[in-house]
Amino acid sequence: MWRLKIGEETVGNDGEWLRSVNNHVGRQVWEFCPQLGTPEKLSQVEMARKTFFDHRFHKKHSFDLFLRIQEKNGGASISKVTVKEREDEREEEEEAIIERSLRRAMDFYSTMQTDDGHWSGDYGGHLFLLPGLVITLYITGALNAVLSNQHQHEICRYIYYHQNRDGGWGLHIEGQSTMFGTTMNYVTLRLLGKEAEGEAAERGREWILRHGTATTISPWGKMWLSVIFIYIVVMV
Repeated sequence: MWRLKIGEETVGNDGEWLRSVNNHVGRQVWEFCPQLGTPEKLSQVEMARKTFFDHRFHKKHSFDLFLRIQEKNGGASISKVTVKEREDEREEEEEAIIERSLRRAMDFYSTMQTDDGHWSGDYGGHLFLLPGLVITLYITGALNAVLSNQHQHEICRYIYYHQNRDGGWGLHIEGQSTMFGTTMNYVTLRLLGKEAEGEAAERGREWILRHGTATTISPWGKMWLSVIFIYIVVMV
């Protein structure tokens, strides 16, 4: 099971790799712990994965579900206010309504605050940041030294779960498929050892071949593609 480590506990055995001028305040790292998690908690994690996968084309953001599962208050949610309740509130003083709303907001966000004071969260949505990291690590020969097998597996899972219906990927999880996004994520899967015949990689490759170079892309994207297509030629 994955565990979120906050602040100084993120250092662990990697102290020589990590530097900080503020005692690591605000730093967060996900660590894979094979022995961590009760059967109930592991079942909750798998259910969250399945629910997201089944609805991935309609709700494309995970809403930090894994993070919320591990929150100190168990991801406690604040009860909703129905329309009828809002109508009943019209008779109350305006100041009392505002105060209650603010207190509800404070109660909600206090359940997600970490012990060192910051609010952690998933910097997700972009589909071109991870590929850049993986490609750089591969070129420098540091891929397996920096990314564990579990991290590589989760990177692939993230790419699988955000593949569009047409087989391509966009610049971000809400975006339509683009040549840049599709090429970057296809190359990432291949560099992480996924065969071209695998379902996700094969569909991605078909999208690239189907659209060719006719797709309109920015000059910045063209610069990237001039490098990425070298990998495509090698891997195809």
